[in-house]
Amino acid sequence: MSEVVVGGELLASGALTRGQLRWNYRRLFPGVYAPKESSPTLRLRVAGAWLWSGRNGVVTGRAAAAIHGALWVGATTPVEMLWQCGRPPEGIIVRNERVHDDELLEVGGLLVTTPRRTAFDLARHLPRDSAVAHLDALARATGVTTAQVSALAERYPRARGLPRARVALDLMDGGAQSPRETDLRLTLIDAGLPRPRTQIRVSDGYREAFIDMGYDEAKVGLDYEGSHHSTDRGQYVHDIGRTELIDNQGWIDIKVVKEHSRAFVIHRVREAFTRRGWAPQTLR
Repeated sequence: MSEVVVGGELLASGALTRGQLRWNYRRLFPGVYAPKESSPTLRLRVAGAWLWSGRNGVVTGRAAAAIHGALWVGATTPVEMLWQCGRPPEGIIVRNERVHDDELLEVGGLLVTTPRRTAFDLARHLPRDSAVAHLDALARATGVTTAQVSALAERYPRARGLPRARVALDLMDGGAQSPRETDLRLTLIDAGLPRPRTQIRVSDGYREAFIDMGYDEAKVGLDYEGSHHSTDRGQYVHDIGRTELIDNQGWIDIKVVKEHSRAFVIHRVREAFTRRGWAPQTLR
């Protein structure tokens, strides 16, 4: 955070001249600068947004989730803050909303919403699929639960976006290890299939493996396979033994890659259910 500066403060103190500020720094936000050689990380932009707010804003949403350890938040993601401002600059989203002291933490000199308040704001303000992906990542990083977050709805019964939040929070699952896994799980649910259990442990007593998601009764699982499964030789060799273990324990393990359409994935799952002679009531 020390890399980011308020230009006016340094000029007033005499620490920098206008020429030094112009040649050695680049503008992040109005009045806020970072060294030209610094990388434009999310953390740098969060610090800049906080300084732009006069050190009064509370970091929330995706930026707060990243600070709490959640993955999959891009460096260019808008910085969301709880504060009062009518016209924030590009790259900053400001919401004038109530927040209680027990929903705040100080992290690295910044005031940040707690994991449960962060989840509450993610669930209310993002579209469902994006919200669930970020909620999954936050739950995985912090252990925050749906019940903990839902309690805030009672504290803020008139908060904007509560119906949307209830939907997203109901779908939150910390077992997802990537946005692709979240998307795969939502694909199954949206097709009317039962909600799969995530991170299913399979063992023969000596070795173990975890299936991304699946259905225990039918012994049908699904694994999302990123490109490293085919390009990384070590991963390829590991997958041979893993597949053998899962097959020997009687599981049908459906491999899904990004090129597979949703219709194709659902067709394969239904076909696997048919092979097992399993027809769950929620299947349509």
